Amino acid sequence: MRTITDSAIVVKVYNNNIVSVDMNGVERILFNKGIGFGKRIGDVIQKGTEIEKIFVIEDKDNLRSFEQVVNSVDEEFLSLCEKMISFIASELKEDLDERIHVALVDHLNFAVKRLSNQEVIENPFIMEVKALYSQEYMLAEKVAQMLQEETKITIPDSEIGFIALHIHSARNNGRLSTILRSTQLINLVIQYTEQQLQLKIDKTSLDYARFLTHLRFAIKRILLNIPITNDFIRQIKSKYKLSYKVAKGVSKILTERLEKDVPESETAYLAMHIERLRIATLES
Repeated sequence: MRTITDSAIVVKVYNNNIVSVDMNGVERILFNKGIGFGKRIGDVIQKGTEIEKIFVIEDKDNLRSFEQVVNSVDEEFLSLCEKMISFIASELKEDLDERIHVALVDHLNFAVKRLSNQEVIENPFIMEVKALYSQEYMLAEKVAQMLQEETKITIPDSEIGFIALHIHSARNNGRLSTILRSTQLINLVIQYTEQQLQLKIDKTSLDYARFLTHLRFAIKRILLNIPITNDFIRQIKSKYKLSYKVAKGVSKILTERLEKDVPESETAYLAMHIERLRIATLES
C-alpha cells in the first residue's frame, strides 16, 4: 500500500476500484478496493489516502484501449492482473511500458476464457522464448502460478511463453508484434539449419542458447546497420565449408525478411555458431 502525497480531483470513474484523477495537472489512474464507490467527477480524494497502485498512461490511444479493457474485464480479475503487473515490475526493479496495462490484461482475460473451454493455443516459439528470454520466462511461470491459484485453471507452458513475450515487450518499450516477428524469424532460421544439416538440434543445450543469443543480436545489428569485425573470414570459409554454406543460406533468409544486406562478417560468425551446434549435436 502507498499514500497519495497530494489531493486528487476525480475526472473519471471506471468502476468501484479504479478512478482517473487529476493530480497537479497530471492525469493518473488510482487502484484501490472501493476507491470509486459513490464517486463523481469533481470529487476530491484527500491527500494521505491509501491506495494499492498509481500509474500514468500518457498515450491517448493507450488510454482509450485501457478504458475498453476496463469495460470488458471483470473488476476482480482486472485487480488481479494489476497485482501481477506490480509484481513483475517489482521483481525486475524497473518501470514497464504503459501498454502492458492493456496488452497483458487483455491477453490473460481471453486466455482464461479459452482455457476454461479447453481451448489451448500452441506456441511454436516456446523453446526459443525459454532460451532467449529466460528471466521473463521465470517471471511468467510465477505469474501463471498466481493465476492458477486464483482461477483454478491450469496454465500450460504455451501460455507461459506468451506471458513471457508480453513481459519482454513491456520492459523493452517494444511492441509485441515486432518481438513476435523477430522470434518467428529466429524459429525459421533454426528450422532451415536443421534441414540443411540433416539433424535435430538439442534445444536444451548451452550451444543452442548461445546460437539464439547471437542470432538475436545479429538481427539487431543488421537492422541498425551496426558493423561487426571478423578477422577470420577466410579461415572460417576454408575450415567450416558445410557450416559456412548453411550460414550463407541463413544470411539470405535474413536479407529477405529484414530487407537489409547481411555483411560477410556476420555470415562468418553465424558459420562458427552453426559449426559448434553441428559438432555438439553429432557428439551427443
